[in-house]
Amino acid sequence: MGNREALLQAAKTCLLEKGYVLTTARDIASKAGVSLAAIGYHFGSKDALLTEALMLAIGDWEQDFHRALQSAIRPKAAPAERFETIWKRLIETFETHRPLWVANFELFAHADRLPDLRRVLGKNMQQAWAGLAALFLNVEESSMDEQTANTMGAFYHALLTGLIAQFLIYPKQALSARSLTEAMRRTSAELLPKPGTKSKPVKTARK
Repeated sequence: MGNREALLQAAKTCLLEKGYVLTTARDIASKAGVSLAAIGYHFGSKDALLTEALMLAIGDWEQDFHRALQSAIRPKAAPAERFETIWKRLIETFETHRPLWVANFELFAHADRLPDLRRVLGKNMQQAWAGLAALFLNVEESSMDEQTANTMGAFYHALLTGLIAQFLIYPKQALSARSLTEAMRRTSAELLPKPGTKSKPVKTARK
């Protein structure tokens, strides 16, 4: 393993063990067995290294999650059943991967003062939207148009981020997969036009 890979692995370990704020460059270099200067040489800064390490940790989580999901969803599951099953598996990871989500929110909090970090997070957020839209709509990501990814994907990402916040702060009162499914049913029913009325077209993208 080269110095770059060693730093990435060390940064990922530190991030999950100590969080973003408490992890120092010295912590990472010491765990990787390299000099402090190696961080600047390979990544430019500790923030850039930790951001890339977070993306690596999220990639690990995605592989674990999709493996668990493959055996959980019935091939001919109805949309509501599929929706609930996906959320059930996602919610399970809020506890099993809690350090990852804590680190994720820590980076969000620092994005405003670190333009490079914000740019990387924004790019990865758009990729997450596409993946979430494909997952919930049960379509191939490559077949989706950009508008669908940027509306449906952003919608599911908003739900995901909100649920993670609930579980991190007040897990006893956070929505379960079943409660979320019921809430979506009721919300959808409320949004349907009443008999005899005409619904206005909804704008799904900014002009």
